[in-house]
Amino acid sequence: MNFLEKLTSAVRKNESRLCIGLDPDPGLMPGGVGVFEFNKAIIDATCALVCAYKPQFAFYEALGQEGMDALRRTIRYIPPEIVIIGDGKRGDIGNTSRAYARALFDDLGCDAATVNPYLGFDSVQPFIDYHEKGVFILCRTSNLGAADFQSLLCQTAEGARALYEIVARKAEEWNKYGNVGLVVGATYPEELKQVRQSHPDMPLLIPGVGVQGGDLALTVRYGADSSQDRMIISSSRQIIYASREKGFALAARRVAEMVRMQINEELSNLNPAV
Repeated sequence: MNFLEKLTSAVRKNESRLCIGLDPDPGLMPGGVGVFEFNKAIIDATCALVCAYKPQFAFYEALGQEGMDALRRTIRYIPPEIVIIGDGKRGDIGNTSRAYARALFDDLGCDAATVNPYLGFDSVQPFIDYHEKGVFILCRTSNLGAADFQSLLCQTAEGARALYEIVARKAEEWNKYGNVGLVVGATYPEELKQVRQSHPDMPLLIPGVGVQGGDLALTVRYGADSSQDRMIISSSRQIIYASREKGFALAARRVAEMVRMQINEELSNLNPAV
């Protein structure tokens, strides 16, 4: 089963386009709970409500060997029918990217990765060459400083285009195996709308709802594809840190249920037959 097939299966089985970011921050976690135990509780409480989990590697790397051990245990614990997106935003010269791709896909066993395209095609190709894996290329990210570069106008044969538009177009060209998607933040709904209109069938990983303030209704309206299977809406802190008390996993489940329900309601508004 390739990445798109696994994603579609998870979306339909759980009736969910929700991805939960597993970003363990000891400063926000309940006291006395280890990283793996925290993740395990979140997964147990929410695995029937999501299509994907997205561990952000920085939170594990910052904790040294203990954190990396927790990352490996977490990835192994996630139910096999749920998509795992390794969020490392890797990208380097070809030889280094090949090592990054092996680490993400062969060693850790992720189903997809986030990739930085700044170095061009040879930095992305090693990931794309894993035909069965998903590759989400950073396009219009959710952070405030994204506009510093991503909105810059660049001259093309068709006239001036924003850099993020050029990245999206290149990603479409590179998508010869059907395994390339784009990262587009919910915090920039007009750009999300433009990317989806220009690339109607590409999978979109959409961070930025919840704590970052992205509008969920606009995100669904502008990010949904015609099949409604290729939109992954990611939320991290809003869900996993819903409570710092003993019942943190139950609190996370309640928020995940609410977000999933809101997404599905918005999809139904787009297509009453759904």
